[in-house]
Amino acid sequence: MRGMPAVSSVLVPYASYLRVYEPLAAFPEPEREHWTRYARRDRTPTAQDELRRSLADLLPTPPVAVPVHESGDAFVAVVDGVVCVCPWRTRLRGWLALEELAESLPVPLLDAVLPPVVRGQAAADFERWRDRNPDARPWIRTAVWQVPVGWFALFSDDEREYGAGGPGVPVLRYRTPMVQARRRLARALKTLRETVDDGPLIEGLVDVGRWLEEFHPRSLVELDYGGLVHALSGTQLAGDHSAADVATGIAALRLGDGDGAGAAYGRLTERWRAVRERLFAN
Repeated sequence: MRGMPAVSSVLVPYASYLRVYEPLAAFPEPEREHWTRYARRDRTPTAQDELRRSLADLLPTPPVAVPVHESGDAFVAVVDGVVCVCPWRTRLRGWLALEELAESLPVPLLDAVLPPVVRGQAAADFERWRDRNPDARPWIRTAVWQVPVGWFALFSDDEREYGAGGPGVPVLRYRTPMVQARRRLARALKTLRETVDDGPLIEGLVDVGRWLEEFHPRSLVELDYGGLVHALSGTQLAGDHSAADVATGIAALRLGDGDGAGAAYGRLTERWRAVRERLFAN
């Protein structure tokens, strides 16, 4: 597999990403022709290029909460000779992120960041757009200051890739075929439903599973630590095998080994608690 462009040296916010790259055949015309031409470029934008453009919209007064026009950019990967693309869909993701932001921030803080008139206009625009595009979905999911535990259930430790993505910038990611991601998720969900009470982990897996079903079966699924690599030391990154811990914990539950499952979960929570605590550090 190849196709991820080099990462620039500019630090990015502490976010991780779950992406789906679909083969060109999955797109209808004329979009397919657009992505076919796009993939032939000598250089395609990086994840940090995307983020830099998004952050630039927050600088004007009032800030631009959601881009006026949808992005025509995408990430490109070649998988076993098949060109796959992951459209940015920055405008759609901006609307979805704005909805989540309203649920996570106190109103006074939210008003200071994005005035009510800006949010109201964005919400109205989204409602009109959604009426015209009821089946639209993003190819990219984002999590801030964490990697949701359920995301790791899609991957195997031997799909882990850790190395340099540019001068002084590490990259930690997992990539797997869609068929494997769906199979692992289904097995994990079955085990959890049989052994633990309903809760956020099961709800998260169900949500991700429904999302994955929207894509072509020959797609590529990628988990990218993104800016989180800057919240962890080189030693921590090298020793981070969270997907293996999740697989170990689920296997232990399947065998009725509560102690083994607890130990695996303990390693995960300790590792990611240290990352999330940095959110509140000066």
